[in-house]
Amino acid sequence: MGERNRPAKKGRADMLLHCVFLNFSERYGRAERLEVLRAIAALVPLIDGLEAVEFGVNIDVEGKSPDHEEGFVARFRDRAALAAYAEHPEHRALGARLVEMCEGGADGIVVYDLELA
Repeated sequence: MGERNRPAKKGRADMLLHCVFLNFSERYGRAERLEVLRAIAALVPLIDGLEAVEFGVNIDVEGKSPDHEEGFVARFRDRAALAAYAEHPEHRALGARLVEMCEGGADGIVVYDLELA
């Protein structure tokens, strides 16, 4: 609980996890969903500091996220790498595609950016 007040680390940029949870529309089948998720993972060698992308199906063990049946996690070296990803034209195009594919558009997507300790 005291993590919010922890002192900033000196001389080290923290790793970031960009966690994206998706409420896909039923109009899009598994093949279309995998296509866009694989395209996001294919950005790894294109964007400096984007170290990995992993995606999968939400098994919702605790029953707390039934509306977000799939998602992905991207690992970034630092905030600058996350910013470069956000502005990258291929990411922007894929993000627009995800908005189109999700129930309620952008409202069907939940994003958490976690700065790792």
